[in-house]
Amino acid sequence: MERPVVVRGCPAYDVIVAGGGPAGCTAATLLAMYGHRVLLLEKARHPRFHIGESMLPYAEPVIRRLGLDWGEGNVFKAGAVFIDEVSDQAMFFQLSGVHRAYQVERSRFDRQLWDNAARHGVDCRDRCPVEAVRFADERVTVATPDGLFDGRYFIDATGRAALLGRRDRCIERIRHLGRFALYTHYASVAGALADELYAQGNIWILMVDLGWMWVIPLAGGKVSVGLVSKYNRPAGTDTADLFRRYVTASPRLRRLLAGARQLLPIQAEANFSYLNHRRDGPRYVSIGDAAGFLDPVFSSGVFLALTGAARVADRIHLGLENGTEGDPELHRPDDRDYALGFNTMYAFVERFYQSDLIHNVFFEAHRDVRIKRAISELLAGNLWQGDNPWQDTLLQGRFALTKP
Repeated sequence: MERPVVVRGCPAYDVIVAGGGPAGCTAATLLAMYGHRVLLLEKARHPRFHIGESMLPYAEPVIRRLGLDWGEGNVFKAGAVFIDEVSDQAMFFQLSGVHRAYQVERSRFDRQLWDNAARHGVDCRDRCPVEAVRFADERVTVATPDGLFDGRYFIDATGRAALLGRRDRCIERIRHLGRFALYTHYASVAGALADELYAQGNIWILMVDLGWMWVIPLAGGKVSVGLVSKYNRPAGTDTADLFRRYVTASPRLRRLLAGARQLLPIQAEANFSYLNHRRDGPRYVSIGDAAGFLDPVFSSGVFLALTGAARVADRIHLGLENGTEGDPELHRPDDRDYALGFNTMYAFVERFYQSDLIHNVFFEAHRDVRIKRAISELLAGNLWQGDNPWQDTLLQGRFALTKP
């Protein structure tokens, strides 16, 4: 590829986005739809495997803004079922209603978002990692293997690599949430229990002594299964053996996966929950996982990425239009909404690990239809409506945050 020429008089791009996942593609596409010149850089090549397949309904308005139909080729997600196989307790929470959600295979979904960005005029370049970013009063310069690129604004959507946060040492691990996760995909999942899983379209959350497991139906007879531990991994423990031990110990999983074929080696991730204490600054903002990541129990990762990216794109558009994109306070008007969404999910996950939320609240929610409805709304991603009593309960005493 010909080395690009940096035009010092005028930046070649209005916005340069690092990271071609859901957050980066969403922000890039919306900014291009506003008419801005956008460069989207991705270090890998689509399609690539990624975990995080269970979507939340209140992300659907963003998907519609992007001009996509996320129901095409994906499994409809009615809700979530929390299950304790030891006590035989289970509780279903309806999630899809006003908005609908789906279980997606991320390699295909992320490729859809990437291709959609290109169709809307984004300059999409894969296998082009960002090596360095330099900020000046009037521009941002990004160094890549393809050369230097100039822009007026930079978006860090590099996921858990958190390019700017780690460079500037602003990342703080959250040590009391999930400590490590093991997961894989299975194919050729069939039988009566599989038929029930696909017909209902629910995600299963299985409670185990180590933490919890997820079971997510995917299109084409595939299932995603994961194990998240709330403890550190015991020294000398083989992760594959540990995963298989918990799969075998589950009556539901034994039935569901009988005759199924494991598609890939068991994957492992550790110490994945963290905060980014400097989310934005002059001519840059971090979005999606680069702005902070929580335990995946309530599927908040892609949801916060999509909704946060849309909010950021709208704010950057205003800055570019008004010539104020270099203002270090550009994103201050959105701080409350960002904090309300992230902190609600943070408190939700924290309560899950520290207070036996599932047994003490979720399994008792049928006793009060208002509480069950309030929990369902939060699990669906309805975080900004402002009249959810369960959200108030979660935030009280944990975050000094006034809701709109």
